[in-house]
Amino acid sequence: MSLDIIILAAGQGTRMRSALPKVLHPIAGQSMLAHVVATARRLQPDSIQVVIGHGADAVREQLAAADINFVVQNEQLGTGHAVAQAVPYLKAEHTLVLYGDVPLIEAATLESLLTQLSTDSMALLTVNLDNPAGYGRIVRNSAGAVQAIVEHKDANSEQLQICEGNTGILAAPRLALTDWLSRLSNSNAQGEYYLTDIIAMAVADGLRVATETAADAMEVQGANDRLQLSELERHYQQRAARRLMAQGVTLLDPARFDLRGEVSVGRDVLIDINVILEGRVEIADNVSIGPNCVIKDSILRAGAVIKANSHLDGADIGEGADCGPFARLRPGTVLAARAHVGNFVELKNTRLGEAAKAGHLSYLGDSEIGARTNVGAGTITCNYDGVNKFKTVMGEDVFIGSNSSLVAPLHLGDGSTTGAGSTITADVPAHALAVGRGRQRNLENWPRPKKR
Repeated sequence: MSLDIIILAAGQGTRMRSALPKVLHPIAGQSMLAHVVATARRLQPDSIQVVIGHGADAVREQLAAADINFVVQNEQLGTGHAVAQAVPYLKAEHTLVLYGDVPLIEAATLESLLTQLSTDSMALLTVNLDNPAGYGRIVRNSAGAVQAIVEHKDANSEQLQICEGNTGILAAPRLALTDWLSRLSNSNAQGEYYLTDIIAMAVADGLRVATETAADAMEVQGANDRLQLSELERHYQQRAARRLMAQGVTLLDPARFDLRGEVSVGRDVLIDINVILEGRVEIADNVSIGPNCVIKDSILRAGAVIKANSHLDGADIGEGADCGPFARLRPGTVLAARAHVGNFVELKNTRLGEAAKAGHLSYLGDSEIGARTNVGAGTITCNYDGVNKFKTVMGEDVFIGSNSSLVAPLHLGDGSTTGAGSTITADVPAHALAVGRGRQRNLENWPRPKKR
C-alpha cells in the first residue's frame, strides 16, 4: 500500500501558557511531535507532511529532516482546513492523518487501522471512554455501521450519552479525501472546517467507514495543558518500565524510573530508584545500577556496577568494572574490565586500564592509564593550558601518590611512582620515584600571630 502521512501540528496551545509551540513540549526528553514523527517513520510511508502554524520556525528548526515536508497553515480554521493545506503534496494511494500532540500512539495500532482500508472504505480510530467529555461522538445506525461524527459542542442530549469517542486519527483513499475536503463547510458552533464532517460524506458516497478501537485510551490522549502533559509522561514511563521488566529487568520501584531515549538490556539487570536513562544506553547481563543515577549515551558491559548518585555521559564501562558513588564519567571515558572509579572522581576522555583504580576525589582528563595502575586521592591531571588540551599517559602498575598534580603532556613509565603532594612536570622513567615538592622546614618556637 502506498501511503502519505499528514501530521497536524499548527496549534498554539494557549492552555500551556508557554512561548514554546504546544507540539514541542517534551515527553520523555523528546518533543511530542518528535514521538509522532518517529511512529510515522515506522510505517515506512511515501511522505510525511507536517502542517505547522504557530511557532513554525521553531518547529522547523527542531524537526527538520530530509523525509519531512513542512506545510504552513497561516490561519487556524479547523482540522479540515489544516489537512487541506497538505493536499497539493499528496501522491500516494492512501492518506493517514495523525496529530502532533498525541505522542503515545503506537505503530501497531496504526498498522491495524490501515488494514481496514480499501478502495471503497476509509478507516477511523475510535476509543471507548467512561467519560467522553470533549470528544466527538461516533454515531452508528441500528446495524452498527458508522453514520457520522458529531462534535461534543454540536451534540444533542441523546448523542452525548454515546461513550465511543473520535480520536481524530483516520485514513482514507487520497482522491476521495481530496473531494470531501473541498466540500467542507464551517456552519457549526465553532465556525471551523471540521475534518470529522468527511465521515458523513463518505457514508453518503457509499463508502464503508471501518473502525479500529484503541485498546489503551492514553495512547490516543492529547495534551492541552501541563497536567495532561504530566499524565502522558507518567504513562509513557509506566509503559517503558513494563517493557523492561518483561525483558528480565528488576526495577525496585517502576514508578520511580525514567527512560528518555532508547535502551537495550540483557538478563538479570537490577535498577534501583530514581534512575534516568537518556539517549542510547546499552546494558548487558548482570549489571547493577544504584539509586539516583543518570546514564546517557553509555554502554554498561556484563557485571558492571554503577553505585548511587553517579552521572555517566558517553562512557563505556567494562565487564566487572564499577564506579561511584558520586562518580562523574564524561564523554570519551572507557573503563576496562574490573577497573574501579570511586567517590567524587571525574573522568573525561580517559581510558582506565584493566583493574586500574582511581578511588577518591580526583580529576583525570585526556589520559591513558595502564592496567593495575593506582591513582591516589586528590590527584588531578593538568591537561589544559587555557588554549590547548594535552594528554597524560601512565603505564602499567604505576602508583600515583595522593594529592599529585600531573602537568600534561606527560608520560609515566611502567611501575613508576610519584610521591604524595608532588607536582610532576617532566616524564618519569619506568620503576622510578618522582618527587616534585618543596623540602619541609620546621621552625621551632615559632610565635603564632595574635589577634590585636
